[in-house]
Amino acid sequence: MPGFEIFGDKERKEVSDVLSTGVLMRYGFDAARNSHYKALEFEKTLGDITGSAFSHLCSSGTAALCTAMAACGIGAGDEVIIPAFTFVATFEAVLQAGAIPVFGEIDETLCLNPDRLEDVLTPRTRAVVPVHMCGAMARIDEIKDFCTQKGLILLEDACQSLGATFQGKHLGGFGLAGCFSFDAVKTVTCGEGGAVITDDPQVYERCHQYADHGHDHLGGPDRGADGHPILGSNYRISELNAAVGLAQLRKLDRILEIQRRNKQILKDAMTSLPGISFRYLPDPFGDSATFLSFMLPTEEKTRQACKELAENKIPCPYWYDNNWHYFKKWHHLKNMSCAAPMAVQLCGNLPDYKRVTLPESDEIMKRTLSMQIMLSWSDQDLEQRIAAIKKSFTTIN
Repeated sequence: MPGFEIFGDKERKEVSDVLSTGVLMRYGFDAARNSHYKALEFEKTLGDITGSAFSHLCSSGTAALCTAMAACGIGAGDEVIIPAFTFVATFEAVLQAGAIPVFGEIDETLCLNPDRLEDVLTPRTRAVVPVHMCGAMARIDEIKDFCTQKGLILLEDACQSLGATFQGKHLGGFGLAGCFSFDAVKTVTCGEGGAVITDDPQVYERCHQYADHGHDHLGGPDRGADGHPILGSNYRISELNAAVGLAQLRKLDRILEIQRRNKQILKDAMTSLPGISFRYLPDPFGDSATFLSFMLPTEEKTRQACKELAENKIPCPYWYDNNWHYFKKWHHLKNMSCAAPMAVQLCGNLPDYKRVTLPESDEIMKRTLSMQIMLSWSDQDLEQRIAAIKKSFTTIN
């Protein structure tokens, strides 16, 4: 990753198709399109890849999450269990739905721990949103079983894990719906984009409506003739963004092949390093291999390793101190620092996030580093990288 490393003639051709028509909007203007429907082509291709019955393309991964929340019926006052390690968009989407984020512990998958879901379950719990972090899977079969037993909606955030599978089934396809991101630094990029997949026709219909101001899209060429069965918002993607993503999506198999090869070479080289253990993968064959995540025995050693690796030009995110991805640094959430009061603040049972403790997640995140896997590395780059990694570890006590 990311896909922008391999921009080329195929992306330029798809974008040129759109520009040649002058039609940048995904709906309407049928006579001028010259049969170019890039968003529709993307949706069909994504459905074919993931094996989902329906796919809807949105303007971002966050938009996909917001759309899926609405389409799945998650709303005011509902509690939604999410992991403490994710991107801020996950809890933002819950809050935008008027629902209440409830944080569950993670395990060494770096995803929600299904053994700890019961601890945060209440009569108000409506849904569980596991986030398949850093390219690989949660214990999704166990989380799905929990949701089935408790009568909860399972909505997967697979925004970071396009192409990853568990036991042959694509992530995002285990719940009522699943969401992907195609932003500027994802495995496949639209520049900005996201998608919802589902096998449920009603959820798909609601997604298609909600993301376009509630339009039912039954008016034909005249959008003014559309009905509006529900209230919605504007989470549409443009044809230009869809065009870039379509070319990228057709390269996914090759992208995964390169990522997996590069990651395996690095992992094999690091296996003998003292004190190293690796993230637990419930299905190693299904890893999309965007990151190599590893643990050291203590926080002190992890911080030292992070420093030494950076000095040797091998930067590795230390998620425990990261402002975007871990609960510890989400001070704007803890303080509910809003531009204006949010509807969820009127529900009466919003937690005091300043008092939430996640000791098991803290212990894992204190010891975890992740190395991003790039597509552009040559064999020489990999050799130099391995040498730099080994040099870094010679100074760790």
